Amino acid sequence: MLKSVVRTVGAAVRVTHATASTARALPRSCPTLCSPSSATTRPFTRSLWLLNNNGASSGYRPKLITSKLLSPSVSCGCGGLHTEGDKAFSGFLSDEIKEEKKIQKNKSLPKMSGGWELQMNGTETKLTRSVAGEKISVTFNVNNSIPPNFEEEAEQGQQKSGEEEPEIVSSPNFVVEVTKQASKHSLVFDCHFPEDEMSHGEGEEESDIFAIREVSFQPEGDTEWKETSYTLNTDSLDWALYDHLMDFLADRGVDNTFADELIELSTAVEHQEYIKFLEDLDGFIKCN
Repeated sequence: MLKSVVRTVGAAVRVTHATASTARALPRSCPTLCSPSSATTRPFTRSLWLLNNNGASSGYRPKLITSKLLSPSVSCGCGGLHTEGDKAFSGFLSDEIKEEKKIQKNKSLPKMSGGWELQMNGTETKLTRSVAGEKISVTFNVNNSIPPNFEEEAEQGQQKSGEEEPEIVSSPNFVVEVTKQASKHSLVFDCHFPEDEMSHGEGEEESDIFAIREVSFQPEGDTEWKETSYTLNTDSLDWALYDHLMDFLADRGVDNTFADELIELSTAVEHQEYIKFLEDLDGFIKCN
């Protein structure tokens, strides 16, 4: 049921943690993130492509091809258009792919401790384990999971050298589903990584690096989140009840250690998918 439950990806940024959008759009619950020490990170090397959307609101669509500027070649058997711009684009992508592979820290995905089983479906990752008759599953999607801290620094005019470039860390929203054998419903937790919980410094009391945003009972096996089921939002929740909910997750292996490892895994998956996208894009441009 969690494939559609991870519904925060692609939605508007949460009101309580709103941030400026970037060329790679953020989910509504993914604020600027300070990287945990154990998380896999990499220097920011990606170019930001600014798209011109003039006339979009009026329905005007600019021409994609102008005969004065393009001189297509017909030598390729694929029947596609090939221009000098395509050749330059492909050269740029080849260089980007080499650079990203050079800084890729995880050639294989890191392991999760605690006996979690891993299932992959494109950009979606599912972790499952069983504890005393209960099934616990955690699902997240790496799409739009990169916080926008690099854009905020650019807007403030804080130019940094190559050695000081911000590191890319994937901090996705994730959904925890707890299912009991004798119950027809699953207890579902919608979780995220808030900035204020992530940025505690050395010497400060350790706090939870993730937070529960919503809790709901959902029919077991359903693939759609039923909006008719009561959903408890934790923004105005009594702290004693909230602490018990967090302890409930910790007793089932979803704690700070798990959250750190999830960030490391998500960062590796996101980088892997990004490189694959660049390779597919290069192949599409070349008509391979």
